[in-house]
Amino acid sequence: MAVVGHVEWVQFARVEHVPRAGEVVHARDPFEEPAGGGAVAAVQLARLAGRALLFTALGDDEHGRRSVARLHELGVDVRASLLDEPSRRALTLVDDAGERTITTLGPRLEPTEDSISAAPDGLDGVYFTAGDVRALRAARRTTRVLVASPRARDALGHGVPIDALVLSGDDEIERRAAEPVDAEAELVVWTEGASGGSYRTKSGESGRWSAVSPPGAVVDSYGCGDSFAAGLTYGLAVGLALDDALALAARCGAFCLTGRGPYERQLRGEDL
Repeated sequence: MAVVGHVEWVQFARVEHVPRAGEVVHARDPFEEPAGGGAVAAVQLARLAGRALLFTALGDDEHGRRSVARLHELGVDVRASLLDEPSRRALTLVDDAGERTITTLGPRLEPTEDSISAAPDGLDGVYFTAGDVRALRAARRTTRVLVASPRARDALGHGVPIDALVLSGDDEIERRAAEPVDAEAELVVWTEGASGGSYRTKSGESGRWSAVSPPGAVVDSYGCGDSFAAGLTYGLAVGLALDDALALAARCGAFCLTGRGPYERQLRGEDL
């Protein structure tokens, strides 16, 4: 299993509510982690499959080095191109309802075809969330199942076959970004949070799935969507039926919702 995607060094903090314009709020419980769509999905895949690769790009700086070290601790084999640019950072505020609000600092650093050139042949599943079209083509060549996020943006819509496209049904930016490829993908999945979600296949089949009740109190929604996407990638890659793969993905999202930050309560292989 592998992910081609981006990493951000994220500072997390809890607030009673996100500040309004001109307001001062006092944060509590600050901590830092390498996160972003690529990192979160890679850790979730590693926890389901036992190991996972992450093809990414990082700045040749302290945040980049700390990201690699921490992701190794979390079971991810990081294959990073080191660039002469600062690693991207982000600030995430989590309010008392568990909703996260994210501010990114700096441009997203994206993996290239060269960074995937050393990928082993015969990967079972790849989740693609950042990179150019050459990187997407390289990912397609290495894997049986290719799942993509519309956050891959300009890489999409160039005729590269996608097995599944996963996006938030409530995110207007992701819906617009999905338009160039949603008619080409074999499966399009729209998540709807506590309402579950819906899907449509290229052959015209459509349906819905129900959300899974979180196995504990809601703590933090950061990483739930990427954990869902990783769970779907894993389920499709190991040959689960679509309904079963969606149910597994929903469990991944629900587990993540009950932990502090993206990694405290992700679903593990032994939980299956």
